Amino acid sequence: MNVLSRPQAAGSEAGAGSPPRAWQTEDAARGCLGRAVDALVALQHPQGWWKGELETNVTIDAEDLLLREFLGIRTAEQTASSARWIRSRQREDGTWANFHGGPPDLSTTVEAYVALRLAGDPVDAAHMRSAARFIHSCGGVERTRVFTRIWLALFDLWSWDELPTLPPELIFLPSFVPLNIYDFGCWARQTVVALTVVSAHRPAHTIGFGIDELRSGLAAAAPEPLSSWAGRFQALDRVLKAYERHQVKFVRRAALSRAERWIVRRQEADGSWGGIQPPWVYSLIALSLQGYALEHPVMRAGIEGLDGFTIEDDAGRRIEACQSPVWDTALAVTALADGGFAPGDPVLRSAARYLLAEEISVKGDWSVRRPDLRPAGWAFEFANDYYPDIDDSAEVVIALGRTDEPAGAAVDRAVIWIEGMQCRDGGWGAFDVDNTRTLCRELPFCDFGELIDPPSADVTAHVVEMLAKLGRSEDAVDRGVQWLLRSQEEDGSWFGRWGANHVYGTGAVVPALIAAGLEIDDPAVRQAVSWLEGHQNSDGGWGEDLRSYRDYSQRGCGPSTASQTAWALLALLAAGERSEATHNGVAYLIATQREDGSWDEPFFTGTGFPGDFYINYHLYRLVFPVTALGRFVNGEAHG
Repeated sequence: MNVLSRPQAAGSEAGAGSPPRAWQTEDAARGCLGRAVDALVALQHPQGWWKGELETNVTIDAEDLLLREFLGIRTAEQTASSARWIRSRQREDGTWANFHGGPPDLSTTVEAYVALRLAGDPVDAAHMRSAARFIHSCGGVERTRVFTRIWLALFDLWSWDELPTLPPELIFLPSFVPLNIYDFGCWARQTVVALTVVSAHRPAHTIGFGIDELRSGLAAAAPEPLSSWAGRFQALDRVLKAYERHQVKFVRRAALSRAERWIVRRQEADGSWGGIQPPWVYSLIALSLQGYALEHPVMRAGIEGLDGFTIEDDAGRRIEACQSPVWDTALAVTALADGGFAPGDPVLRSAARYLLAEEISVKGDWSVRRPDLRPAGWAFEFANDYYPDIDDSAEVVIALGRTDEPAGAAVDRAVIWIEGMQCRDGGWGAFDVDNTRTLCRELPFCDFGELIDPPSADVTAHVVEMLAKLGRSEDAVDRGVQWLLRSQEEDGSWFGRWGANHVYGTGAVVPALIAAGLEIDDPAVRQAVSWLEGHQNSDGGWGEDLRSYRDYSQRGCGPSTASQTAWALLALLAAGERSEATHNGVAYLIATQREDGSWDEPFFTGTGFPGDFYINYHLYRLVFPVTALGRFVNGEAHG
C-alpha cells in the first residue's frame, strides 16, 4: 500500500558534483519515499509487527557452539553450518573484528578460532595459521578479556585459579550495600549472577584438543598499586581466593540455592533470560551445573528458545544476540505516519494492536528502587517482562499517538511509569533509575562492556520528546531539557549511548529540544546544526565510525550510511533547516537507494556496549530514511 504520488524520479537531476536545485530534490524525494514506504510495508508481519535482523560479531556464534558442546547437544549439522558462517566473516589478514571494517579484535579472533577447532579445522590450515599469527602478535590468549578466558576455563583450556573470583555469596548483599547485584545494569546483573554459580562449580570439561599454539608464554601483568581501585580489587580478589579454599559450606550452599532461584524466576516466556544472549547462555550453564537435566522444563525451554534466535541461509547458521520487534515496530509506525499514512490506516492500526498487547504488567528488577511504582511500559523484545525499557516505552507512546487505535489507558500508565523512572539529575537511563555506581567498572572481571545504566542523551531525548508532544509532566520535561543542555559537548554534539554515536545522539536531542519549546535560534540548537553541517561528507551523507567511542577525533567521521544520514536530517529538519546541507543529505538518500526501495548498509550503526559490542540493525537502513524523507516531503508538523 502506498499513499503517495510517485513520479518516476531516481537520483539527482542537478548534474554530478553540483548541488541539486530545491524543486528537483523535493520531486525526486517524493518518489524515493514512495519506494521506501512500499518496501517497509512489505516487511510487516501478519500479526502487525516488524523485526529486522540484528547482526553482531561472531563471538555469539562461537559461543553458541561452545554452549552446545558443554551441554552435550551439539550436532554435526549445526557445527558445519555455524563454522561456514564464522569462516565467511574472517578477513584476509586472518582476523575477526567486532564490526564491519573495524580493527581486528584479539578475543573475538580467539573465540572464533576455538570454535573452528571444535568444527574440525586443522591448526595447519592457512586460515587457522593466519589467525594464530595475529593472536601471538597480540600477546596470545594470555591477553584476552576475562569473558573469553572463562569460556576457555569451561573446557580446561585455562585455569580457574587465574581468573577473578566471583563468589555466589554476592547474592546476599542488600540493595543499599555497594556492589550488590542491583548496582549493575540489568544486562550485566543477570550475567553476573549466573557466572557466580559457574565460578563456584569451576567445571573443566574435556574438549578433545588443546590450544598451546595460541599461548605466548607472557607472564601476568604486575599487580596494580593499592593506591588505585584496580590494586584494591586485586587485593580483595586474593582474599576471595583464600575464602574459596576455606569456604563456609552451608553459606555456599545457601548462596547457590538463592542464586539458582533468582535465575529461574527470571526466565522469560520464550525461554530466554532478558531476551539477550549473554545471560541466556550463562544461565543455562549455571543451571546445568546445579543439576538441572536437559529434560527439565526450564532447560528445555531455554534450549528450544535459541532456535527462535537462529538464522540459517546459504551463508551459514548465525545467532541473533537479541531481537527487536517492539522497537522496530514503534519506529516503523512513526516512519509510515511521517511518510503520509493516515492514523486509521489498517497497517498502523494492526501495528498498534500488536504494541498494546505487549504492554508490561508485572514488576521487574526496576522495582527494587521504585517499589511503589506500578508496572507499565514496553520491552525491546518479544518476551522480556522483567526488563521493560524507558527508550522503547517512549517510542511506543509516540507511535501510538500516530494511530487512532484506542490507547489512552496504556499511554497514561506508561507516562506515570516513565516519569517515575527519572533519575535524580533529571535524565533517564534505559532500564533502571540512578544506576550510576561507577565502582562496578573497577571490578577485575569487568573488562568488557558497560556495566551500569546511567542517564544518556538519546534515551533522555526520546522521553522529553514524548512527554512534550503529549503536553504532560512539565516539571519532568524541564528537568530533562536542563539535563540535555548540560550534557551537550563543547563541539555542539551529543554522545550516543545506543546508536553510533554523536550523529545519533545529536539526531535524537535536537528534535526533542524543539518539541519541548526551544526556539530554532537557541544557541544549543545552532551549535548542533553547525556541528552536523561541519561533518557532512562530500557525497552529501553522514557517517560515524564506531572507533569514535574510543578516539574523540573520529566523532562524526566515517563513510556515509543511510541510517546516519537520516539521523542528521531529522535534527536539521527539526531545526528548520531547508538548507543546502539538508538538500544534499536528501540527495544522498535518493542517489543510493536500491531498486527494492531500501539501502545497502554493511556498517554497524547500533551500539550495545560503547567501545566493545556493536549491532547492525537491518531495519535501520529503511525505517529512519523513511522518517527523514517523510518529514522533508510532508513537513515537520508531526506527532
